[in-house]
Amino acid sequence: MVPNDANGRLPPGERPLRVLVIAGSDRRQYNCPGVDGKARALALRMERRLPQDLEIDLEDLGNLYGRARIQSCNACASTSMALCVWPCNCYEKGDKAEPDLMWDLDLYARLDLADAWAIIGPINWYGPTSNLKLMFDRLVCASGGNPREDLINHKDPEKAMALERSMEWEALSRNHLEGRTAAFFCYGDEGGDELDATGRPKKLRRKAWFDPAEEPFADERDAYRSLVWQCRYSGIEVPDRLWAHATTGKGKPYSEDQAEHMVEDAPFMAAFDAWVDAVALHVRTKGAMSPGQYRAFGYEAPGHRLADLQLKWREARMQAGFPPPGSSPAHQQERGLNEDTGWNTKASEGDKRRR
Repeated sequence: MVPNDANGRLPPGERPLRVLVIAGSDRRQYNCPGVDGKARALALRMERRLPQDLEIDLEDLGNLYGRARIQSCNACASTSMALCVWPCNCYEKGDKAEPDLMWDLDLYARLDLADAWAIIGPINWYGPTSNLKLMFDRLVCASGGNPREDLINHKDPEKAMALERSMEWEALSRNHLEGRTAAFFCYGDEGGDELDATGRPKKLRRKAWFDPAEEPFADERDAYRSLVWQCRYSGIEVPDRLWAHATTGKGKPYSEDQAEHMVEDAPFMAAFDAWVDAVALHVRTKGAMSPGQYRAFGYEAPGHRLADLQLKWREARMQAGFPPPGSSPAHQQERGLNEDTGWNTKASEGDKRRR
């Protein structure tokens, strides 16, 4: 069934269950590296294998040439949780200056629409891919983010700090995607043919610096533990049986460990199919999720031209060495904690010396 976004406005009992399938590999087919990742092949297989009365929404995060990337999180929450807006307002759809794939693909709305997310990706250097890490970093706003940017004049740090300390904040801050299910299938090759008989990299000259007994994970699925724990922290259910890992291509050179080789690895494909079936069973058993009060689906970002001009004025004054009185930057300037360039700061002299 082709996903029908209009169903997102129906009550949970009247709409089809919906699964968002995400292929999280960074690889792209048509230019460098010139070969699609395994995650895409697995996601397409999952789309075909899931019961077809479900609404299945599929997205491949692979970096097509010239396509916008998922922009990095600016860590607004570390200034004030009220500065971290749900859905993220550090970027916006169609932004020419800072194009952002999260907004251009409407991922906030699609994550909101789905009852469950099925995330498939390789292990890259003991962790998830950069695409998935960026996506989940940008989902910090789902866990307690501010749904009322009008209360902070779009992005005013001082207003956000004041809001976070107010009685009003408790009613606004909540887990906006709570109740959904996330499932993870990560895969690896355990070093391909790079390891010697002792479990050390063959090309390593200083063998004593690498102890295979100190490898980070006894269970390879733990490479995705940070994403799983972020979900659980945010009220998104990740049942243990839906957090899976399998290995393919062990001991082979990478040129012999592509998607066409993977699909001939019967034990690996059986493990993946079992995971897909477990996802389907869980979704059916759990049923549809009720939407949160503040939805990303159907969200229309308010205009902020005047707010941008006001923030530019704040920025210009800070560059001149005049941060807002009583603000965190003012306190930091008074204590000499940050040596920012400014026309009116002693720190600017230190900055000049470093140049």
